[in-house]
Amino acid sequence: MNPNINADPAELAKFSDLAHRWWDPESEFRPLHQINPLRLGWIEGLVPLAGKTVVDIGCGGGILSDSMARKGASVLGIDLSSKALRVAQLHALEAATANVRYEEISAEALALERPGEFDVVTCMEMLEHVPDPSSVVKACSALVKPGGWVFFSTINRNPKSFLFAILGAEYVLQLLPKGTHEFAKFIRPSEMAGHCRAAGLELLQTRGMEYNPLTRRYWLSGDTSVNYLLATRRQ
Repeated sequence: MNPNINADPAELAKFSDLAHRWWDPESEFRPLHQINPLRLGWIEGLVPLAGKTVVDIGCGGGILSDSMARKGASVLGIDLSSKALRVAQLHALEAATANVRYEEISAEALALERPGEFDVVTCMEMLEHVPDPSSVVKACSALVKPGGWVFFSTINRNPKSFLFAILGAEYVLQLLPKGTHEFAKFIRPSEMAGHCRAAGLELLQTRGMEYNPLTRRYWLSGDTSVNYLLATRRQ
């Protein structure tokens, strides 16, 4: 891999090995399937997607990309995992999803090719897997039109998030494969706010995402101590 690309080869390999299971709702990707309606509804509540041009950064197998296309958006999903993208493309063909396509390219490279072209940029559950999240945030800002929306989701870095997102989710409840996350790569909301300001993005809304292991239910709340989402607009 080009050393200038903002990606961790070990992280790419980890998700590539599981790529064939992206669209199995009972697989390791079950949490993504379960939270996707929440993510989609939250985005749609702030900016109706019909007729919008959207780029989904770190799209993986295309769960969010596909659902946004079904809301009427014209969606480009990008990722650096070839296997995940092939799965996404195959699913789009099998499901006959219109207005979605996929490309193997980094956010930074796409920002150089197509600056200011998109109404909406999404970057969900991805920043905690890259060496330099601020670089991705800057690329997201460069990709969106002035006044356009950029949505992020990631994981807070504190003792509670270590307990819930790593020990609980990976080792106790086994919601995710062991080693999915590295605590040192988690990002505090204050750090994300700083990245956004530096990139010219105005932070408009922050939401937390919680999980009840007994009911297996996820919901959005004001608690950002573990998983959280940010809605921003380019100034």
